[in-house]
Amino acid sequence: MAIDDTPTDGSAGPIVELTGTECDALHEVELALEWLQRAQGQLLAVHHATGHGMDHLREAEDLLRDAGRDDLADDIRDGLLPRGVVDDDRWSYDVVEDFQENLLADSRALERRVRHELADGERHVRERRQERRWKGRAETE
Repeated sequence: MAIDDTPTDGSAGPIVELTGTECDALHEVELALEWLQRAQGQLLAVHHATGHGMDHLREAEDLLRDAGRDDLADDIRDGLLPRGVVDDDRWSYDVVEDFQENLLADSRALERRVRHELADGERHVRERRQERRWKGRAETE
């Protein structure tokens, strides 16, 4: 890997010289991490929505007791509120934590390793190349 520290187009950052295959591989790893980060956001949304739903069930339990329907209130208390979202034991926060601590953390570590080994730590190499091409094209036309 060679680095040319003198960009000719005024954009920030050195130009990292990678083979096309290396650049493509790095880009795919970066995209994978971005998509997994999106998945984390969606898991957090499920976690929060589940919590709000459970809060409403807890409120319904109290209202059903006030209405004299202890049988229905007991079903909420005993059957729904203690239940997990995955099987009967794993709550949504368990899923979020496992995702963050395992797949997401390992993917972040891999992305950093690939980026450091292929591109001296530089991020978005493909995008920088595209930016330079588009700016260069605009300047010449």
